[in-house]
Amino acid sequence: MPITFNNFEEKKKAFAKATQEGTEQEQSQALNTMLEALAKDVQSDIMNQVNTEMADNAILQSRGQNVLTSEERTFFNAVIEEGGFKDTETLPKSTQDRIFEDLKEEHPLLQKLGLQNLGAVTEFIFSDPEGAAVWGNLFGEIQGKLNATFRKESITQLKLTAFLPIANDMLKLGPVWVERYVRTIIKEAMAVGLERGFVAGNGQSMPIGLLYEKQENGAIVEKKAAGTLTFEPGRATINELKNVVKKLSIRPTGKDEEKKVRKVAGKVVMVTNPFDTFDIQANATIQNANGAYVTNLPFNPAMTESVFVPQGKVVFFVQGEYIAALGGQEPIKKFDQTLALEDATLYIAKQYATGKPKDNYAAQVYNLKIYEAGVEG
Repeated sequence: MPITFNNFEEKKKAFAKATQEGTEQEQSQALNTMLEALAKDVQSDIMNQVNTEMADNAILQSRGQNVLTSEERTFFNAVIEEGGFKDTETLPKSTQDRIFEDLKEEHPLLQKLGLQNLGAVTEFIFSDPEGAAVWGNLFGEIQGKLNATFRKESITQLKLTAFLPIANDMLKLGPVWVERYVRTIIKEAMAVGLERGFVAGNGQSMPIGLLYEKQENGAIVEKKAAGTLTFEPGRATINELKNVVKKLSIRPTGKDEEKKVRKVAGKVVMVTNPFDTFDIQANATIQNANGAYVTNLPFNPAMTESVFVPQGKVVFFVQGEYIAALGGQEPIKKFDQTLALEDATLYIAKQYATGKPKDNYAAQVYNLKIYEAGVEG
């Protein structure tokens, strides 16, 4: 059952704004405030459920609630008995798998990016098929051949740190609720970190995000806007998105800047800032003959949003053309510094992760200048 957030989403937006505009101190304060809101929201939601639901596992399971494996129950009972985590403890594999599945299921952007759990894998191999099938005589020599050019891409695993505040009151509720609390906190904290890295990561000890690209000299720079989109209803939007799709369909081969066509039909994803989403949807909405309002865009891009896309910009990318991956986890450790939390012990959970576009055409950034009827300029 999804957690009901009261303050976390608002603080998440404030954190995103601070990462774009604020000083290091303001970013740190925004992070602390976001974590505190997350912890309070999760604790409040779980406490409400504890007060209203029966503790019978069979009934909970039939209602889709949380039931632990024997390994998970043993692990979280030990956490309760110890009054927290030991420095050498790593979450059970089944709990890690559930966090990964929840990340994909509950966060559409991560799902569209194709988040994978690679474990110890550190390299990808891509193939570029060339050649052609050639007609010839039935008993003649083979007239054609199909070659494949292979290239190897190394994946640098980076550490993503999630802060895990364990409220002392939570330890009194039993292993089922402690497990859910821990899993939810890690999932949401990781989701914020992954989203920030995969969208706005500058490649400095973090992923190369959709807003950035790697140049031939190895420098990682912010992508220049490929154009301006107005989403003016009618032919204007058709032409604008036609150019977007054509740009995304370019697939460089690495041979003297030769380029080929990439199949993008049904794979284009559009990522907007939440403040811009409704402006775009408004221009893409019409009332059909039945009186119902229908929202459609040419070439059917999948629409999702992220607070880490700057307001006034929109990002497009091709599904399957961005590497978004998780690796292993480090043991949970106690955090020996103080955040703005009371009556709780703070731990850190470190997850290995990485991300980068497969090439510089796989994602494109555009400026927004939303068309409004009756408004000039």
